[in-house]
Amino acid sequence: MTQEEQIRASQIKRRQLITGLFLDLLGMASYLLPGLGEFTDVIWAPISAFILAKMYPGKIGKVGAIVNFIEEISPGLDIIPTFTLTWVYTYYFQKKSF
Repeated sequence: MTQEEQIRASQIKRRQLITGLFLDLLGMASYLLPGLGEFTDVIWAPISAFILAKMYPGKIGKVGAIVNFIEEISPGLDIIPTFTLTWVYTYYFQKKSF
């Protein structure tokens, strides 16, 4: 991998982390609206699942999107940072074939 490719990969990695942290915080924001919070989750769940699937193409994105949708639509589980956990799995735990 050339130095230019490494820099580009590092930028993508950083952008995905920052975006994921922001989207996790946005998903948790429903706790700020007592009573309305669970209603907003019904709207946010499919949107966040779609975004996660687009951020991480392939099997990781599909599985992450399903987990994200279930987590967002279920009462009380908004605290789980699905975007951040997907990022950690993608960059630190996924087995890469060389």
